[in-house]
Amino acid sequence: MSALLLLGLLVATLCPPVLCHPVATAVPQDARREDTADVTRLAGLVSSNADFACNLYKQLALLNQDKNIIFSPLSISTALAVVALGARGSTLTELLQGLKFNLTEMPEKEIHQGFRQLLLTLRQPQEQPQLSLGNALFVGLKPLPAFLEGTQELYAAEALETNFQDLDTARKLINDHVAQKTEGKIMDLFDSLDKDTVMVLVNFILFKAHWENPFNPDFTYKSRFYLKKDKWVDVSMMKKTELQTPYFHDEELSCTVVVLNYVGNACAFFILPDEDKMQEVEASLSLETLKRWRNSVKTTWIAELHLPKFNISSEFNLKDVLPKWGIREVFTKQADFSGITEDMNIMISKAVHKAVLDVAENGTEAAAATGFGFAAVSLPLGTTVCFDRPFLVAIVSTDPPSVLFLGKVTNPLEA
Repeated sequence: MSALLLLGLLVATLCPPVLCHPVATAVPQDARREDTADVTRLAGLVSSNADFACNLYKQLALLNQDKNIIFSPLSISTALAVVALGARGSTLTELLQGLKFNLTEMPEKEIHQGFRQLLLTLRQPQEQPQLSLGNALFVGLKPLPAFLEGTQELYAAEALETNFQDLDTARKLINDHVAQKTEGKIMDLFDSLDKDTVMVLVNFILFKAHWENPFNPDFTYKSRFYLKKDKWVDVSMMKKTELQTPYFHDEELSCTVVVLNYVGNACAFFILPDEDKMQEVEASLSLETLKRWRNSVKTTWIAELHLPKFNISSEFNLKDVLPKWGIREVFTKQADFSGITEDMNIMISKAVHKAVLDVAENGTEAAAATGFGFAAVSLPLGTTVCFDRPFLVAIVSTDPPSVLFLGKVTNPLEA
């Protein structure tokens, strides 16, 4: 069985519609029907991606207890969707169901059209936030024309001929491409390529955003961050006073949700579990929980907000995670990728993901990469919110509302 290597790279964010105020305009009836279909398709895609993100987080948290976690669910789901373009039979069904799509409600064609719509919207030029994303195929086999056309039309992938007989040169070409597209934030995505590698797919995204209300660096101070009750580290703690921002105290899950807006269509959710409640919050993380937080946050007066500066990164082997909810066949010799090429049988032999997240006084920078290797309540006045113990963070876009990053900060000092 020959090898095909596919690399996916993407980063993204999520913001509550309650903060957005779309302007209503008169449109023709046919256009309204088309718009309604587009909205329905996109809403279905966003919900499935958010469900996928929560399930993936739970698996990663189980495998990485007491560690920082950061990943881009949109990166991974987009890469898997591109793979699905070339999958057939039970391999295709496993992929789409693993991505949390109900195939009776959203057929395969609609799924790919939804991703196309989402990526086109995210690519719209804007000053803030800066969001750069794209795709490239490094090709060393003879792909089927329909597969190439699908990747180009739906995922805007460019095809680049690559000599995989020289693996070191090919690996350097791919890693350099990723490094350039992420401005050096993702380096050496692959430390090696399998000897049978014949193709690599890269989809990438770089996210940069400034806070709508930046933190004053002069107010940043040294403070304790409690890893556990009796164990702490000294961190650089940012401070903001007299702040009006979306806030919600979740009595049911015993946690506090604070939303900080970026300039433009993006924001960050910071979720602070009450003492000894992290595991309960993580276990309850779901699409319904995200929706409830999104719909429950209300602009509230906060006397003081304390948030540590942090720069965290993560690297995961997705072969340890994806099979746990049904995506198994792609990693076996039974994988059917006959929609990619008819010249050889291929399967996924590697599946890696890297991500970085840097939060500071002026804003946020983030990047991520996913690689698949184929072998052939209101806050009382004066209340202070202090993120001085492990917390969750989600970076999201407002238009369209998409989860771009999801993670957990257990130690701000561990990169």
